[in-house]
Amino acid sequence: MTSSPRSPHSPLTLPDQTLPLLAEGYAWLPNRMRETGGDVVRTRLAGRPVLALRGPEAVRFFYDERHVRRHGAVPGPVLSTLFGHGAVHTLDGDAHRARKALFLPLLEQDAVTGSAKEIAAAWDEAAPSWAGREHVVLFDEVSQVITRGVCRWAGVPLDDGEAERTARDLIAMVDGFATLGPRHLRARRARGRQEARLARLVSDVRSGAVEATAGSVLDAVCGHRDASGEPLEPRTAAVELLNVIRPTAAVTWFVAFAAHALHRRPEYREPLRDGDPAFATAFVHEVRRFYPFAPFVGGRAVTELSWKGERVPAGGLVLLDVYGQNHDARWWEEPYAFRPQRFLGRPIERDVLIPQGGGEPRSGHRCPGERVVIGVLEALAVRLARLEHTVPEQDLRISLRRIPARPRSGVVLADVRVPAGDS
Repeated sequence: MTSSPRSPHSPLTLPDQTLPLLAEGYAWLPNRMRETGGDVVRTRLAGRPVLALRGPEAVRFFYDERHVRRHGAVPGPVLSTLFGHGAVHTLDGDAHRARKALFLPLLEQDAVTGSAKEIAAAWDEAAPSWAGREHVVLFDEVSQVITRGVCRWAGVPLDDGEAERTARDLIAMVDGFATLGPRHLRARRARGRQEARLARLVSDVRSGAVEATAGSVLDAVCGHRDASGEPLEPRTAAVELLNVIRPTAAVTWFVAFAAHALHRRPEYREPLRDGDPAFATAFVHEVRRFYPFAPFVGGRAVTELSWKGERVPAGGLVLLDVYGQNHDARWWEEPYAFRPQRFLGRPIERDVLIPQGGGEPRSGHRCPGERVVIGVLEALAVRLARLEHTVPEQDLRISLRRIPARPRSGVVLADVRVPAGDS
């Protein structure tokens, strides 16, 4: 933590940026950084003082629990849609480490391989049916593919009727977390339905009415004990089950972005088709870097903090500029060009590429499912490149004002043909 003279302006005199954030979306924080000419901004959101940071040093500062905590930092509307009340994202210290232990097996290669294999199999089962239709909306189809695959891998039973409903609910949770109005209301209702359904499932497993596959995510959640030594309440267990399934379903956004990239840059289709694993990984990293997903992540200041001459009081918000850092020319040559080659032969610096936040995944707050996201997206990007299709006229624009952003059309494919041997 650095020390410096107080800024001459009280946080209460700073203009509130809530409306500009809603109007500018992903560009809001990069715009404020550009105005100050640095990597730190002090402002207010919803009347609360905010310190916003950018850069690898800022990532390490932000994820140091002596400086920033997550408890109480996630707004209620986000908990009610994206994460769920009582989720691991809201915990700190021993409570966070004990709950995080539930998710650490997701870091193992077997989990990455297993989830990607099940989701790839679900794609292979679904793709032939696309060939008999006039057109398909890729975003909608992939959401169902991923939902079926991840639930199968996690050991969560899902019949045909539930799959489509569950996919809609998982997508709604992600789509409505950062907005007001109908999308947000749909997200809250979707989370309520899925938490209730999964809480009943947890209770049925514990009572013996339903048998969980040994070693499955469902089995682990039902048997997990928190720092207190007590099993999770059924509703909390449902929240954490969703925090495995829902982020995997969010890969739907990245698959749509991958299709957008391949349409705009068709020269990348051939190396993906060839199955070169190094290129597939590079392509996936570039999709996650280039396209907008998380604008920033936030926490609360543990004590009065100062960063590069700007202060925020204890309890104030601290934001890490994710989108801005992933498009900063100091770390990325031609940051607004889509170039997978930048990741070939280059080690991934943990605190530089932060599309899903930063920090250390085993002991810190970095998403433990990030490797699963990468593995699933690699498998589906290769299949997408091999899928014969045309892209009819449609609105493929991606608005940076909409959080989370997505191609407006959902990426419509026509004349779909599955090559022999790919189904």
